[in-house]
Amino acid sequence: MTFISKRTGVLALATVIFAASFGTALNGAVAQDAEPAAIEAVQEEQNSTQAQDAAPQVRFVMNEVVQELPDQPEEPEASVSDAASLRELVGSVDTNDQMSRELMCLAQAVYFESRGEPLDGQLAVARVVINRAESSTFPDDYCSVVTQRAQFSFVRGGRIPEPNHGSSAWTRAKAIARIAHRELWESPADDALYFHATHVRPRWAGRMTARATINRHVFYR
Repeated sequence: MTFISKRTGVLALATVIFAASFGTALNGAVAQDAEPAAIEAVQEEQNSTQAQDAAPQVRFVMNEVVQELPDQPEEPEASVSDAASLRELVGSVDTNDQMSRELMCLAQAVYFESRGEPLDGQLAVARVVINRAESSTFPDDYCSVVTQRAQFSFVRGGRIPEPNHGSSAWTRAKAIARIAHRELWESPADDALYFHATHVRPRWAGRMTARATINRHVFYR
């Protein structure tokens, strides 16, 4: 009984081994049969990709189209040739527009230093402030020039007082500031950097070159 059982077990084991071997061989055959198809599919995909790469590509380039326009005459700017006198030019300047802080400082300097002077004298004072702002010796903006310590007597503690905004003197000062800033009228003071009243004689005046004397002010470079 024992001998038969062992024999039966051996036969069963052999059957399992044979079946496993046959299945492995079969699976290998299937894999080998499928391999050429897979290779062919890969080759077809590569050929398709190469064909796409070889196909001409259409590119659209967006270039800026520049159309030449006929020359337009520039709007004429007010200048010395547009007015018969400085007074006429002052009357033609619009002083109702809001002024920048820099122009306001320039106009205040004109108002407090020279509102009792003729228009040429007021323009000369404005010219001095502008020349200083353009010089490397002084601050580089109108407000800093006007508020620089010990330079303009009307400035107190670095502050500029408020003018009488409703006065004709303030209106003229604003017009003079715009004219001087835009260089619309030539000033006799030209490139002056200093000025003083005629009733005083500061020590520094002897070292300067006088440019003009306008009413009660002398201007120097």
